[in-house]
Amino acid sequence: MRAKDIMSSPVHTVSQTAPVEAAAALMTAKSVTALPVVDDDGRLVGMVSESDLLWHRVPSDPTAQLRPRPDTDPADRPGMVMEVMATYPLATRPDMDVADVAEAMLEHDVRSLPVLDDGAVVGIVSRRDILRAMVRTDAALAAEVQHRLDEYSDGGSRWTVAVEAGVVTVTGDYDDETEQAVVMVLARTVPGVAAVRTGQPSAS
Repeated sequence: MRAKDIMSSPVHTVSQTAPVEAAAALMTAKSVTALPVVDDDGRLVGMVSESDLLWHRVPSDPTAQLRPRPDTDPADRPGMVMEVMATYPLATRPDMDVADVAEAMLEHDVRSLPVLDDGAVVGIVSRRDILRAMVRTDAALAAEVQHRLDEYSDGGSRWTVAVEAGVVTVTGDYDDETEQAVVMVLARTVPGVAAVRTGQPSAS
């Protein structure tokens, strides 16, 4: 399973020169926790999260106002996204294995990764996207894999699909190794599939 199979697309992005309030409003409206930040050419230049936007925005305890601090002065608060965003953001590619995407998220303690194709932001993968793909039932996986294989064989039922603990087993005959490889690729593209097993191609 690849990043492109589970990513959200199109992506909600925000300009690096947008006001912090505009980014916060977009996050709220779209129910997301982070936004890719782009420049005037649409290229990724950063990521901004809820915590970034909250920085310097949440009022201090009223008792703390008895001891004024320069960093609580509204005039000193960051006004544009570029002032609060994380620069040099971690990103991934559409063909990246989801297991590698999850490992990168955990290693760098991020909750979402923008997906880049030739430098353009084409999607975003969140931890929730990965979890949603992983918790599909075996029955749901079997039904979707079977449907894709039946479509590939022009509506026939050349192969039978069984799934246990996310592992797909495809039984049936194959014309050659190329057809077997195609069947395996089709099965792997179904979100939630952990591995695919097949038999051997028929003897010619």
